[in-house]
Amino acid sequence: MSTPLIPSPPVARRQRTETVLHGVTLVDDYAWLRQKESPETIAYLEAENAYAEANLAPLATLREKLYDEMLSHIQQTDVSVPYREGAYWYYARTEEGKQYPISCRKPGTADGPNDDAREEVILDSNQLAEGEAFFAIGDIDVSDDGQLLAYTTDTTGFRQYSLHIKDLRTGVTRATLAERVGSIAWAADDKTLFYTVEDEVQKRQYQLHRYCVQQSAESVLVYEEPDERFNIDVGRTRDGAYMILEAASHITSESRVLRADDPTGTFQLIAARIDDQEYSIDHRNGLWFIRTNDQGRNFRLVTAPVATPDRAHWQELIPHRAEVMLEDVDLFRDFFVASEREDGLPRLHIWRFASDGPAAITVEEIKFPEPTYSAFPHINRVFETTKFRYGYQSLVTPSSVYEYDLFSRSSALLKQTEIPGGFDRTLYASERVHATAADGTRVPVSLVYRKDKFEKGKNPLYVYAYGSYGYALPVNFGSNRLSLLDRGVVMAYAHIRGGGDLGETWHDAGKMLTKRNTFTDFVTCCEFLADAKYGDRTKIAIEGGSAGGLLMGAVTNLKPEIFRVVVSHVPFVDVMNTMLDATLPLTVPEYEEWGNPNEEPYFSYMLSYSPYDNLKAAAYPAMLVKTSLNDSQVMYWEPAKYVAKLRTLKHDTQPLLLVTNMQAGHGGASGRYDYLKEIAHDYAFLLRELDLL
Repeated sequence: MSTPLIPSPPVARRQRTETVLHGVTLVDDYAWLRQKESPETIAYLEAENAYAEANLAPLATLREKLYDEMLSHIQQTDVSVPYREGAYWYYARTEEGKQYPISCRKPGTADGPNDDAREEVILDSNQLAEGEAFFAIGDIDVSDDGQLLAYTTDTTGFRQYSLHIKDLRTGVTRATLAERVGSIAWAADDKTLFYTVEDEVQKRQYQLHRYCVQQSAESVLVYEEPDERFNIDVGRTRDGAYMILEAASHITSESRVLRADDPTGTFQLIAARIDDQEYSIDHRNGLWFIRTNDQGRNFRLVTAPVATPDRAHWQELIPHRAEVMLEDVDLFRDFFVASEREDGLPRLHIWRFASDGPAAITVEEIKFPEPTYSAFPHINRVFETTKFRYGYQSLVTPSSVYEYDLFSRSSALLKQTEIPGGFDRTLYASERVHATAADGTRVPVSLVYRKDKFEKGKNPLYVYAYGSYGYALPVNFGSNRLSLLDRGVVMAYAHIRGGGDLGETWHDAGKMLTKRNTFTDFVTCCEFLADAKYGDRTKIAIEGGSAGGLLMGAVTNLKPEIFRVVVSHVPFVDVMNTMLDATLPLTVPEYEEWGNPNEEPYFSYMLSYSPYDNLKAAAYPAMLVKTSLNDSQVMYWEPAKYVAKLRTLKHDTQPLLLVTNMQAGHGGASGRYDYLKEIAHDYAFLLRELDLL
């Protein structure tokens, strides 16, 4: 049972504002909470924090116990698998008691690092984070000769990064070169750095700059993207021969290229953008390898000569397949790897070149043993290699790094994350099942539970989902979840429409004017799991974040009675007001995911599910809503307004808590120990509401 709420919750002042569009009046009583610098706003958020802490105070001992449990399952002092780039082998290590990883390298040969060589620390985030409440590294790149390190940092959580260049020979870091920087990439001359910059209003990467470290002149503006839907990104082909400048919206893209040894030259267009068509490129032996969805939503692979890269010269290598999503292509001198997704599961196919041309090739598949899992390319920086590294994990298998050898056609395990504290994977089971939606669509669900704690129809059930942007929900291992599994919670991950779990058509079936499928799929999955006796239908806990927080808001409006407890992180719940404000970061590009509410069909449809606008007088489940003051993706005021309004409507005694991290952004706390404390906070709330104290 829920603990009585003492003291009384904060009451936000109501100030009516109206927006009239398409003959409909939108009423917002809490728009004033957008005033971030207002003392009244800060006071309200702090009052909510104090109220939440008072409500959770009886759980202090449990929170500490959960933190200690989760910490016991982490190898605090550890080192990653080294990877080769140039003359060095790079790796990251952690030290017990330190919040952040330390980036290091050693010289070596193709066979591995020289273990007798002195370790060189190239970046210690713990030192950089001293005195900062939040710290994050954005992008990082080392020049070809290994002498210069470019990297970006964020100290607020707003994902606005400062650019720095460190001389690895002297250890001296130059003064901040630029602000609001996104991607960075060195040219082949070891002195020219390309970087992108976002505008000051919409957080859109829109300019490409070139900077020469040996000249005192300021950076040169190389390209500016005028279309508000598009962000730009700069990178380099794996063979190092070309710089790539990509401009992309959610549904359209184009690429320009420049020889990496001619950094002051002019970027040349590969193929002009066409609405609703995307492509990405890499280079090998005078040919562009182009992954494109020009003939189908799930992409195909074509090649084109460097001299004539336009669409008229594209030659098909892998055709489009309705059942298989071609997610990515990793290109090397002697082979390439096609990362695919079929029936919701990732596949890795090795394609070998039999000669200099791409026509005569052989193909093989890396096999995986479990019914539900994640598999993906790992760090592979060397173009001329016969080995391919990939990551593998599942709900019961810890994160693992393998290396596939093209000669032996076998994989070798390089490292599996150690889970101390008595983890025995044989105690746990994972399954993959399907729930059937009202329209007959089969929705995959991945499950994990502790076998000796499982009793049909009696376990508390936890269901997580995302379901937007074509993002395929990964089936990853998480040692933190052992604290729930070991207490008998059955944990489920719903691969609902709107995500990319079954390809782009799966995404299309849960976006724009089909977005409601995302929400009804989730409800269907929860009800199916209860009907199938995977859990107690009176003890269903659900969780989601960002667009998954929109999901939480939408489903609790649809079926509040079927959920016992909800944890909603940085939730996108004020859909109408946000999408009607084109001055906010991300709004204009997001029209391609949600629709433009200035057009009546999208306005009406979005209004039908917008969580903030559809709150009603009803009994709601226990809810923990979490946000961050410096969130750049979903502004803090969305969950703040949502909670303030819901307080005036709900007629139950279940807790409704708003917790704002006053010093972080979209991802919450940046330090690994602080992050564990946040999870312990969430889990304590869940366990209390599920009667598992």
